[in-house]
Amino acid sequence: MATKRKVRIEWAMQTHVGLVRHTNQDAVGAEVEGGLFVVCDGMGGAAAGELAAHMAVQIFLREAHRGGPDRGSVIANAALVANREVYAYAQDNPRLRGMGTTLVALSVGVNVPAKANTIPLAITHIGDSRCYRFRGSTLELLTEDHSLVGEQVRLGEMSEEEAAASPMRNVITRAVGTAAEVEADLLRAEGLEGDVYLLASDGLTRDLSEKEIAELLELNDASLETAAEKLVQAANDAGGGDNTTVVLVRVGF
Repeated sequence: MATKRKVRIEWAMQTHVGLVRHTNQDAVGAEVEGGLFVVCDGMGGAAAGELAAHMAVQIFLREAHRGGPDRGSVIANAALVANREVYAYAQDNPRLRGMGTTLVALSVGVNVPAKANTIPLAITHIGDSRCYRFRGSTLELLTEDHSLVGEQVRLGEMSEEEAAASPMRNVITRAVGTAAEVEADLLRAEGLEGDVYLLASDGLTRDLSEKEIAELLELNDASLETAAEKLVQAANDAGGGDNTTVVLVRVGF
């Protein structure tokens, strides 16, 4: 049997209601030993969005924990199971109908061949919560927003600057729980020693530019906990117009 070595994972999380919202409808889950991390941003009246987000996190982790030979397929399927169960629950509770949530999740391969110099990862998402990779001093967006303005930008009908200022920027085109079926995007990647992965609800990216996020990550590289705190504080300092949640995951050997 080939010799394996364990991947080192550091992580930190921060969430805040912001300065405008009365409740925090974001939810976070992690199973560090299994290399699983997930962020959900709920939507819906009263506490429906909060419920949808927490349900999606719990269902996702339950299903992803089952594992399988292909971690990408496992986490994409876990997101689809979360969609079906949140949708079914809302259909059985009329006051909750229409509730939903975004979902973005990262799966890190926790055991790799002894001579491997890369770390297998998989990312799945539905909605406009994002996953970034911070490598060296470069921040790279790995996901594509499932949003009205995101699609217009990809079609060349709107610039990034116009999208950021659009009153339609919060209109998402895919969500967990709002329809019986949904498509989950899946990306596979190879991590390098020291890579940091950022999962975030749109409360972070609506108030901070990617340049500002990268600068804060570089300044606080020594401590993920400090970096997470600084990112959330900066979003609040810039207006705090929404709930803000960040999860930072550093991988290595």
